[in-house]
Amino acid sequence: MTIRLGLQIPSFSYGTPVSELFPAVKAQAEEAEAAGFDTVLVMDHFYQLPTLGEPDEPMLEAYTALGALATTTERLQLSTLVTGNTYRNPALLAKAVTTLDVVSAGRAILGIGAGWFELEHRQLGFEFGTFTERFEKLEEALQIVIPMTHGERPTFTGKWYHTESAINEPRYREHIPVMLGGSGEKKTFRLAARYADHLNLITPMDQLPHKLDVLRQRCAEINRDPATLETSTLLTVVLEDHDTRREVAEAVGGRAVRGTPEQIAERIQRNVLDAGVDGVIVNLPTHGFTPGVVTKVGEALRPLVETHP
Repeated sequence: MTIRLGLQIPSFSYGTPVSELFPAVKAQAEEAEAAGFDTVLVMDHFYQLPTLGEPDEPMLEAYTALGALATTTERLQLSTLVTGNTYRNPALLAKAVTTLDVVSAGRAILGIGAGWFELEHRQLGFEFGTFTERFEKLEEALQIVIPMTHGERPTFTGKWYHTESAINEPRYREHIPVMLGGSGEKKTFRLAARYADHLNLITPMDQLPHKLDVLRQRCAEINRDPATLETSTLLTVVLEDHDTRREVAEAVGGRAVRGTPEQIAERIQRNVLDAGVDGVIVNLPTHGFTPGVVTKVGEALRPLVETHP
């Protein structure tokens, strides 16, 4: 797996009738593929997030949407950024991501995290629990999902989950890449070092050098070569001179990049790639879906990642 240039779709609010909603999602993915993005990712949420809109704005279920995108694209890797572990039994999640891998002919990535959006849990009836409990669940889930995607039949009895010779067939590949998302230095980084192929760092750009230093320490603690754990970061891009549907919330201020395509590329080169991060995932929530914007961003950023070691 290599995520060097990803497009995250964080919003399905396009001001269109529902009948035109998925065609807009499909068009974004196809435009991203043509523009040189290697991965398209969707959020795994059922309500829109507070930084992006109101809870009742349109949200598609992630794995259903990704399965549909698999049939309309040819090369793009497909993932969530990231799956909320608390929303699905881990054996069900293994089946969902493996099915996506079959449908896409080997293009699925398992993006996963502990889950955090309390309102969604409370109103929809998912158990939220404490911060510690959610990370306990995540580590147990990884010990079920990863073996199942390998074709093993895990028997597992933990505090939160249980399986007995769990079968997961059919499978397209022997290994589906695992990506964790977050910035927690004690829990997320430890799990990433132990279980993941990729870590997406959701943190202000000025903190990236420090985060990479800590991640190297977590790898050293288990004698893992840090070069075997790929990294990326999630940024919000706002193109100058393009109409926007909404403002970027201050909550993503440290991860928002504004300007012309050239200015955006220069800042990402300096603050992300030169800092040692392997790749970048961008979203464009202020633009809704404006045809051509994805292309402009892709054309500006693709040369950076193509020459990045």
